[in-house]
Amino acid sequence: MPPRAIVERAAAALSSLGEARLSPLYSSLAWPDPSAPPYVNAVAMVRTTLAPEAMLAGLLAIEAGFARRRDPAERYGARTLDLDLLAQDGEVRDTAELTLPHPRLAERDFVLRPLADLAPAWFHPVTKTPVEAMIAALPEGSARPL
Repeated sequence: MPPRAIVERAAAALSSLGEARLSPLYSSLAWPDPSAPPYVNAVAMVRTTLAPEAMLAGLLAIEAGFARRRDPAERYGARTLDLDLLAQDGEVRDTAELTLPHPRLAERDFVLRPLADLAPAWFHPVTKTPVEAMIAALPEGSARPL
């Protein structure tokens, strides 16, 4: 299945967790091997009553429905779908199961650019940095609108 179709089907599956809105799609270089096919990225905003741990469990279940197999030995290996819980209602936590906000959120243009499209007023709950300022602080990235 083409990456764009996977993202669209995954976005539809998010509706099982709450009311979902999807950002525009972006393309970015594969990492850590930029010679691999480019990634298709998006950010979804889900209005939910689920606790963060239940939300994460829901995301992992959706990944499993797309034949995602998590192998700790291949942390950055190929995958059919990768859903991350970036932030939830300003929550800040760091447990063995979940870190909120996502610890590398501010380093990833392929996350911040679609996030800014979807929620331009969003700011990091720890640093209080607005999303546009986080983008401006990054070196030129590879994320490009599709």
